[in-house]
Amino acid sequence: MTKKQRAEKIIDLLEKEYPLADCTLDYDEAWKLLVSVRLAAQCTDARVNVVVKDLFAKYPSPAALAAATPEEIEEIVKPCGLGKSKARDIHKCMTTLVEQYNGQVPDDFDKLLKLPGVGRKSANLIMGDVFGKPAIVTDTHCIRLTNRMGLVDGIKDPKKVEMALWKIIPGEKGSDFCHRLVYHGRAVCSARTKPDCEHCCVKDVCVTACGVGTFGTESAVR
Repeated sequence: MTKKQRAEKIIDLLEKEYPLADCTLDYDEAWKLLVSVRLAAQCTDARVNVVVKDLFAKYPSPAALAAATPEEIEEIVKPCGLGKSKARDIHKCMTTLVEQYNGQVPDDFDKLLKLPGVGRKSANLIMGDVFGKPAIVTDTHCIRLTNRMGLVDGIKDPKKVEMALWKIIPGEKGSDFCHRLVYHGRAVCSARTKPDCEHCCVKDVCVTACGVGTFGTESAVR
């Protein structure tokens, strides 16, 4: 079985197991997702969803956040960890949106990458979730699971994983596929324990479950 064939089967099985493939960060405007995904670094989505309620209540627009000081933003977002750097990035990002894009999030990948605090993972998330364009979001779940499943071979660098997946994942399926990996990673294929292969919906095509792959070096891909 080629990696592309394996990917097609896994996509189909995950679609049946997790019919809804929603982003686990709550948002109703593009700029809010941009803020939330920055806060989500080394923090749970659940905590971010709680913290941003207060943040967006006090600063309900990119212009409002741009007018605030990084210290004022930090006071609210510090429960997410790395408060100083996250607040600084959010302030700079919102300032750039206001000054260069009239407060609107650009629907261009390269322009997104130029925003302060926005990397490939964040840019892909915005492109896929907000604008419905092809996207591969290589978060920790994606990296861990695609290695275990045999879609990539021992690759831990996020960009390299992304480039490898572009070759085997249909573009229009990429965003939802990555969301389903998050759900599956939390429910079945955890980072903290051995994968629960017995109860896994993709066990018949996963190299780890089939005994082809090895459950090793997992800490490096969490």
